[in-house]
Amino acid sequence: MVAVLAREPAAQAHDPVPASGPGARIDIRNVSHAFGDGDKRLEVLDDVNLTVAPGEFVALLGPSGCGKSTLLRLVAGLDAPSSGQILQDGTPIENPDPSRIVVFQDPTLYPWRRVWDNVALGLQARGIVKRERHRVDDALRRVGLEAFDRAFPHQLSGGMAQRVALARALVNDPQLLVLDEPLGKLDSLTRLAMQSDLVELWQRAGFSALLVTHDVEEALFLAQRVIVFSDRPAKIRAELKVDLPYPRHRGDPRLTALRHEALRLLGLDASW
Repeated sequence: MVAVLAREPAAQAHDPVPASGPGARIDIRNVSHAFGDGDKRLEVLDDVNLTVAPGEFVALLGPSGCGKSTLLRLVAGLDAPSSGQILQDGTPIENPDPSRIVVFQDPTLYPWRRVWDNVALGLQARGIVKRERHRVDDALRRVGLEAFDRAFPHQLSGGMAQRVALARALVNDPQLLVLDEPLGKLDSLTRLAMQSDLVELWQRAGFSALLVTHDVEEALFLAQRVIVFSDRPAKIRAELKVDLPYPRHRGDPRLTALRHEALRLLGLDASW
């Protein structure tokens, strides 16, 4: 069976998942979140329950503005949930941590720093860049940019700049990569190529990955599970299990069937 659609994934959210590899286990337990107070209070997340197993790649789909990126910020430790709890390997997430690295839609590179120095930022902040220089070189090799280590950001294409952002994340050997539309601003051909590159990096490094995307095909191509959210305040509407081997082929009829199901859940299947 290629896909298993679970209408009530929250009921299975706390099933034991054995820890293995360098990836983190993330438990999102009864998480709700809101902005503002009183009449201006805006409910964003409503009792979300989800587990990401160590080394698993999970994608989040849902209507624009439903709260997906807010959930990523909570997992990253950038904000605290209004209620509920998020844990990494059994420990509550309360602050940002180098084991959880966020990659945003914009590369956010410092224009006055060369590629090597942009990638080294995390190690520099921790005061270990001098003795760990090899990690910067290794990260650049992993994204295929070792020949551009002395270039400035303005000399790079959009895809190359996003590769630098990925290298800057990978240099910290993260247990969890939090991906907030990281390929959203790339042209279509570059985006397709980088999807394959991202899968390869994930398989090689073994980190857990939590991705927000508005691209249904991208979610199904990359992830092992796709979580579909409702309109705001976001609830988990369904879970699609993408039980297909890597590398995946975009023309696979099973991916096409999953795509139709995801679009149906999002209310966008009328024209397909």
